[in-house]
Formats: sequence, C-alpha cells, structure tokens
Amino acid sequence: MAKQPMLKFVQIERDMPDKRTADARREDFDEIYTEYAAAKAQEQSSRCSQCGVPYCQDHCPLQNNIPDWLQLTATGRLEEAYQISQATNTFPEICGRICPQDRLCEGNCVIEQSGHGTVTIGAVEKYITDTAWDRGWVKPASPSTERVESVGIIGAGPGGLAAADMLRQAGVQVTVYDRSDRAGGLMMYGIPGFKLEKDVVQRRNDLLAEGGVKFELNCAIGEDISFADLRARHDAVIIATGVYTSRDLAMPGSGAAGIEKAIDFLTASNKKSFGDEVAEFTSGQMNAKGKRVVVIGGGDTAMDCVRTSIRQGAISVKCLYRRDRANMPGSQRETQNAEEEGVIFEWLSAPKGFTDDSGKVSGVMVQKMRLGQPDASGRQAPEVIDGSDYVEEADLVIKALGFEPEDLPTLWDQPQLPVTRWGTIKAEFTSGATDMDGVYAVGDIVRGASLVVWAIKDGRDCAQAILAKMDAAMIQAAE
Repeated sequence: MAKQPMLKFVQIERDMPDKRTADARREDFDEIYTEYAAAKAQEQSSRCSQCGVPYCQDHCPLQNNIPDWLQLTATGRLEEAYQISQATNTFPEICGRICPQDRLCEGNCVIEQSGHGTVTIGAVEKYITDTAWDRGWVKPASPSTERVESVGIIGAGPGGLAAADMLRQAGVQVTVYDRSDRAGGLMMYGIPGFKLEKDVVQRRNDLLAEGGVKFELNCAIGEDISFADLRARHDAVIIATGVYTSRDLAMPGSGAAGIEKAIDFLTASNKKSFGDEVAEFTSGQMNAKGKRVVVIGGGDTAMDCVRTSIRQGAISVKCLYRRDRANMPGSQRETQNAEEEGVIFEWLSAPKGFTDDSGKVSGVMVQKMRLGQPDASGRQAPEVIDGSDYVEEADLVIKALGFEPEDLPTLWDQPQLPVTRWGTIKAEFTSGATDMDGVYAVGDIVRGASLVVWAIKDGRDCAQAILAKMDAAMIQAAE
C-alpha cells in the first residue's frame, strides 16, 4: 500500500513561494512572488488534512473542490488537478493571484485554526494552472455542436468573460461589447501588474477569441450601438459593466489640482505599462514620481494605489484610514506587502479638507479618530478626537473610497431597466435574470463593488441559467 501522501501539516510547516526583496519590487511592476517548483508544490499540498467538511471549499464563492486538487497535486497527478480546478473556475490562475485567500479559503482552513498554518491554497492554484498553460493543457472552446442562439455581453470584465466562456463551450454564438480598447475590465486596467501581470489576462482573452467568442471593443452602448438594437440583435443580453463611478469627498479644498480618483490613477499607470501614449501621465498629473503622495482609503484599491506610487518613484507614500488595522476592508497580506515596500499607514485618521498653494493641493487636513460604539453594520463607528487636527503635506492625493454604478437607465435610454435605490441593477442572484425579458445582469453592477471571484461565479451561474432556458424552449418547440 502506498504511503499516505496527505496529512503532513504537523511535520511540514507552511511555506509560501519566495517573495522578491522589497528593494527589487520597488523598481518594477513585475509580480512579487516567484513560482513554486514541482517538489515544493507537492510538499505544500501534502499538508492538507482532507477534512470531512472542507471549510476552504465552503468559503470559496465558486465552491472550488480544493481538497481534491491538493491531493492530486501532492501525488503528482497535475493534469487531473488542473481539470478539477478549471471545472468550477473559469480563471483559476487569476484567482490564485488576486483572491484575498486570507479572508476566504485559507482564512477558514482547519489546520490554520489549530495553529499549524494554513495550506498555501492560492499559490498551489496558481502553480497548477500556470503549469497547465506551459504544458498545453489549456484548450480553447471546441463545442461538439454549434447552436443558433446568440448572446450579447456588455462588459469584458471577469463576470462577462466567465459567462462568455461557458456559453461558448455549449456552442452558443457570443459577442462581448466593451468601451475599452482591451478586454479584461479591471483585471486589465485597474489591478496593477505586480499583482496580476497583463499577459496572464491577455492569454485568456486570446483563448476566448480562438474558441469563437467575438469581441467588439471601443464600443460604447448608448453611443455606438443602442441597448434596444443590442436586444434585437441577440436572443439574450447580459449586463456585466461593473461599477466605475468613484465615490467623492465634498469638503473644503476638494477642487484643488492634484486630487485624483484611484481608477484614473491606476488606469493611467496600466496603460503606460502597455506602451500607450498617456497624456495625463506624461504631464505629471497621474505620475507620483518625486511627489509626496497621500492615499485616502483602506480597501484593496487603496493598496494598489500606494504600491503603484512607490514604484513610480514617490518621495513618500502615506495611507489614511479612519479605522484601525484590524477593521480595514483590504487584504492584510497586501497591507504587509505595502509596508515592506515603504508605505506608511496612518490608522484612525480621516480627511476633513485640503490645503492648496495657488490652486494646487499642498496638504490634507487630517482629524484623528477613535473607535466608538458599533454602527448599523456591526462595526465600531469612528469618532473624531477633538483638538487632534493636523496637516499632512502632499503633492498628490488619491481618493480610493470605493465605486458606485453609473446611471445606466439614463445612459442607455432605458427608463424601464430595473435598478435599486443604490443604482445597481435588480437581478436574481441565482440566475442574473431581470424583469426585462431576455436581459440578465451579473457581477458588481448587481452586487456593488466586490471581488473578481464573485463576478466569475455570477457569470457562470447566469450562463447556466440562460442555457437551461434555451434548452427548455428547444424542447417546447419540438413538442
């Protein structure tokens, strides 16, 4: 009988892939983690305790069958591990890189709770699929039968692309419309390369195109084609636009030059990395080089901004967040990476206004906070400490306060498009169906700003619902 390859968490300690040094990381936008070697991936996978109730899987939005592909990796059956992994996840190599595993699968690992250090699930997931690409196991869609039905998808982000992949696998004719010049949404233009190198996203885009998904880029719905025409063109339409309207700060001095939105700053940086001409970067408006940078916010977007600023050559980078470290919404792992790279966090600090010099921002007026009683969400509400105000000098201020949906009913001349009081689209979470016949919605435009993994889940669920409806219509027509 073969020796038990699993349950080695007592003998073998948790060991993440090596990180490049902070000094090296500050010099480029390359990913910070090196790749696992095969032996190391097998070793770390063998630490899995193969729980009877796998909390890692339960806390994964996609319900990825994590224990099985860890066991397959531990026993050297890597191609099977890839097949299991991609069966529930359209983009496992992307989730392995950018999912907040410390809040999801790894954060709920049983052996982590017992004090042995969680299994390195994300790193193994990335290793499996990167190896699959290298060995040619990742194949484009090749449906056994082509269907006559067509689906139009508005938005080439993770939700839209996940739906496109599943529909195309089933032979549906799929066209993805996006107003940007490259597909990928925030994966391409919002998330920096040090977390997700862009060739990783582009090879997925290329694979989808090779499998028959059509892309109409630089196409704005409501301008280049109307929403009504899109519905007439396709049997179903999926809205997967994401949320791109930045929340703002209405306070004294907020109109000064040098106060920028996070999405504009990150998009300019990513476009520059592609070699595009970016006027705002060239002029210095969206370039942190030689500047004292203050980022306002405590989520993952704020972490992207502070770490991008470091790489652009900022003199100093500080992050203001109104709660403490334990209550910040962003990944603790990303916070640690930022600190290693030289970012200073000013916890329990909130802006109350801005100072300027001849119309150009010169500082942030900061008020110190304390945590009081829990608010309606259950989190302790920050309270101002009287007399604690000070000015944080700054040449560039980046607002990373979250995102809200655009007014799609107005933009698309569709007043009947059902939206919530927050402006998100009303849709069934299980299927993405709206009250408009044949119109579906997935991802952040339904949930509000959320994680890539949730958008992937929504896209896949929606595709399955559309296919079920198409199959039911076909059976009814045949009767």
